[in-house]
Amino acid sequence: MLSATTAMDRRAVDRGGPAGYDLVITCEHGGNRIPAPYRGLFHAQQAPLDSHRGYDPGALIMARALAKRFAAPLVASTVSRLLVDLNRSVGHPRLYSEATRKAPAEVRQSILQHYYQPYRAQAERFVRQAIAGHGRVIHLSSHSFTPELDGKVRDADIGLLYDPARPGETDLCARWKASLEACALDLAVRRNYPYAGKGDGLTAWFRRRLPPGAYVGIKLEVNQKHVVSAGRYWTAMRKVIVESLCRALASRCAAISA
Repeated sequence: MLSATTAMDRRAVDRGGPAGYDLVITCEHGGNRIPAPYRGLFHAQQAPLDSHRGYDPGALIMARALAKRFAAPLVASTVSRLLVDLNRSVGHPRLYSEATRKAPAEVRQSILQHYYQPYRAQAERFVRQAIAGHGRVIHLSSHSFTPELDGKVRDADIGLLYDPARPGETDLCARWKASLEACALDLAVRRNYPYAGKGDGLTAWFRRRLPPGAYVGIKLEVNQKHVVSAGRYWTAMRKVIVESLCRALASRCAAISA
């Protein structure tokens, strides 16, 4: 049964704590909004916009909970990933959806200039400010995944995605997984599932620019079946995710300070 653990040393996880880090929270797929100038591209496309193809249900409320708890800056978008996927690199075949891929080059360039580039710039600004202030940053990118894809049921409640070649990411995910399982025995938590953490995305983009000692990037993936069911379980699950991270960070701080 889910239960949030609140009795722990919160001083160790405040911004700029003893381990000297800041948190930055991002949410690339927080909504399914299509700005007015581009709605003509999405005629009769409401069904995919409302599905997991259009956005990550629950990711934004999860990101806001994390940002509030850690007094961390939040960069979030409510523009649909079907307009432009903020979690893909420029040149990636899935940067644009079928609706926008065939649009004129100037339209696609306008989308990049108005939505993609400002989002990346704001995220980079916060990340670099955190590093300048404390020498390192922990970046959490909030996402959710569909319970079933291509006929295959995903057998996890929570996924923690990271690059195994970066020790800081490996360590934090191991601690967070253990903390999640201690707080909620009924949660199935898997690392680098349902996707590989080192694949293309915002965290990978930062890894190419920042050394492992300065940047730790983790993608949090929550199974959308819990979001769709809503109710007390989803509320309790968000609390567990936040509080388990508190415990994991406190453990990490203690290990670094020892």
